[in-house]
Amino acid sequence: MHIVHVFVEVKSDAVVDFIEATILNAKASLKEPGITRFDVIQETDTPNRFVLIEVYRTKDDPARHKETEHYQHWRETVEDMMAVPRTKKIYDNIFPDDSSWD
Repeated sequence: MHIVHVFVEVKSDAVVDFIEATILNAKASLKEPGITRFDVIQETDTPNRFVLIEVYRTKDDPARHKETEHYQHWRETVEDMMAVPRTKKIYDNIFPDDSSWD
């Protein structure tokens, strides 16, 4: 598994629109064969901060994801909503084992 946490901070007046666009992207992403999870979480104390938790089957799947129409639409839609550029961290799976993600 290839796990990516994307850290996003949006402008305060864009929170609702960001959530709407990101949920559409997440739902479409879950239909991709290379994605096993796509979670969208919001920080409780600072509600304009989010983490997208993307779990891919292989290290090649994120690149395939970025080629999809729904990802490109999301990226264009939320670009002006960002308060700062988004960042990411990549993780390896430890537990549960990879076969448990299905």
